[in-house]
Amino acid sequence: MGKNGDITKSINLDISLDELETYPDEVRRKYLLRGPCQPRNHDFPLTQFGKQSRKFKQAGGDSFVGKGFSNFKKQDRLQIHVGGLTSAHNQVLKKYQALKNQNQHIQSFYLKQLEQDRSDYRNCLNASVDCIRFLLRQGLAFRGDDEYEMSSNRGNFLELLQYTANQNHVVKAVTLKNAPENLKLTSPDIQKDIVSAAAAETIDVIIKNIGNSLFSVLVDEYRDISVKEQMAVVLRYVDKKGQVIERFVGIEHVANTTVPSLKAVIDKLFSRYGLSLCRLRGQGYDGASNMKGEFNGLKALILKENPYAFYVHCFAHQLQLSLVYVAKKQPQVASLFILITSVVNIVGASSKRCDILRGKQYDKIAEALESGEILSGRGLNQEISLKCLGDTQWGSHYGTLISLIALFSSVIDVLAIVANDGANSEQIFEANNLLQLMLTFEFVFSLHLMKTLLGITNELSKALQRKDQDIVNSMNLVSTFCGIHEILIPNMDDTFVAQGRSRRKSPEVTNLHHFCVDIFYSVIDMQLQELNYRFNEVNTDLLLCVACLCPNDSFAAFDKKRLIHFAEYYPKDFSTIELLVLSDQLETYIADMLSSNVFLELKSIGDLTQTLVQTRRNDVYPLVYRLVTLSLLLPIVTATVERAFSTMNVVKNRLRNRMEDQWMNDILLVYIERDIFNKLDNELIMQRFQSMKTRRGKL
Repeated sequence: MGKNGDITKSINLDISLDELETYPDEVRRKYLLRGPCQPRNHDFPLTQFGKQSRKFKQAGGDSFVGKGFSNFKKQDRLQIHVGGLTSAHNQVLKKYQALKNQNQHIQSFYLKQLEQDRSDYRNCLNASVDCIRFLLRQGLAFRGDDEYEMSSNRGNFLELLQYTANQNHVVKAVTLKNAPENLKLTSPDIQKDIVSAAAAETIDVIIKNIGNSLFSVLVDEYRDISVKEQMAVVLRYVDKKGQVIERFVGIEHVANTTVPSLKAVIDKLFSRYGLSLCRLRGQGYDGASNMKGEFNGLKALILKENPYAFYVHCFAHQLQLSLVYVAKKQPQVASLFILITSVVNIVGASSKRCDILRGKQYDKIAEALESGEILSGRGLNQEISLKCLGDTQWGSHYGTLISLIALFSSVIDVLAIVANDGANSEQIFEANNLLQLMLTFEFVFSLHLMKTLLGITNELSKALQRKDQDIVNSMNLVSTFCGIHEILIPNMDDTFVAQGRSRRKSPEVTNLHHFCVDIFYSVIDMQLQELNYRFNEVNTDLLLCVACLCPNDSFAAFDKKRLIHFAEYYPKDFSTIELLVLSDQLETYIADMLSSNVFLELKSIGDLTQTLVQTRRNDVYPLVYRLVTLSLLLPIVTATVERAFSTMNVVKNRLRNRMEDQWMNDILLVYIERDIFNKLDNELIMQRFQSMKTRRGKL
């Protein structure tokens, strides 16, 4: 090999000259692994020796690399040179053997140790992430009151980590007592960083899914257990599959509830996630909240900056507020709910009366089951109780009426018991008065009338137009109910006599006129007036235009002029030329829809967008698809925001009332959007955790 002189070529291929000083052991090992040889054709660098510069020169023969040692005159001198175990020759020989054996090198040992440390650190961190994932999915607390090793309950996180370690010997070998004292990955700060990393990865998925699409914002406020005003933000958009998605993106503490402060919070959140206000196409707020005036101001500020971010009042709140208005302003209906409130208060005043109510209802259900009047089965005949009324709680009035109708006989029995065995004369008088009023036809009629009206939600506007049919259905239902509970039904042709009024001053009208005109028509008219007041002209026009896109009944509501008018509300999304193209595209679109059996079976606009994407019609009719997407962005209800506050009551409760705002936000984000969080790999969370700050351990 030395004669061929290829050692230089090998060195030039494996190690550059710049690395000779940095990795001297590597260079030596290269020579040693080649065996006896001489470097040829190599230009060695000059070294200054005094006034002269010298360098190593190739000289001598092949004594050591060829035939070996044979020409020394005194061969015994070689043995003297070798010497004993501590001689310089043997010391160098040991270093030579150690250098040649890379596995015994200190660097190899260090690398092996480093690799083992990294593996242990990864396993320990992965175990902590697994435990935190479980706690986040269940909305459970992390910390305990006493987290010392001798404690019987160290908190959910440490107890779950200990349980995991007991079930897995790999985890047990690297966690808790077996982990380094300064690298246990169990401190509260570590827990918060892991949760923050999980929340950051979750929000990244949401923002990537939105991409450059148009979106709407839903905002509501709520006072948490710590009496802090919290503002929740939800984004509504249409994804690539044509599905309407609403995602919770955060909750912000608003110490100052002025309009500029609320706008600054929205701008800060948009800036944090790289969202542009110019892509906003809708905004929705809860008009029944304590900050109604502030939200109206926020709406105006956003509309000033982006006039295409149309505001639509939450439909559910519109219906609820209009029904509450009728409940307070219409005399007969107001009397009904005042009476029901008194019934709920007196029956639910004590646990004893509640127990009597449950017992009476249990006996009636058992009797009905024996007689075959009702059927038994899973989920049937569940225990119910009287519900309280709430002005801003969706469906609270309807739920109260339903529970009262279901428990009517049992409530009457409880009132009779109170009337006979009341604690004082006031209770006895009130119970007797309630009994007399509840066992009248007018009370039962008003009860079922409001139950029917409040039971109509999305179809309320259509149902209110069928007055004759509704009054007939109500009368039949009331007659049946009165027959069951032995309530006297008046003759509708007889003259109506108002209780508590002089007959000389009251107008002479029949019972039919009173119940039909004075109560039913009066409630209907007042309801319509209130709904018209709460829906402004723009909102009404937008909703009528959106209704033209509905595919129900073979696109019966399709109206080309209204749809073009709808597109004119968005000049930033439809240019003048595109409006002309849209007119022709709509004609082709509706002809295609009516000729396809797939589209004729659709029921909603949401189904329409998904089917358009599945059949690639969104590429064929891009302007129509854009129009349908804009219709879906209008925020109809704020239910997603309301559910976020319900979740907040689970996460931040009485025992966790000192939770920091950012800590609560991260937990809420992951808990609410756990369908995204469940798909995240632990590796993503761990890499995000590592990049947040400098860590002792390395992955």
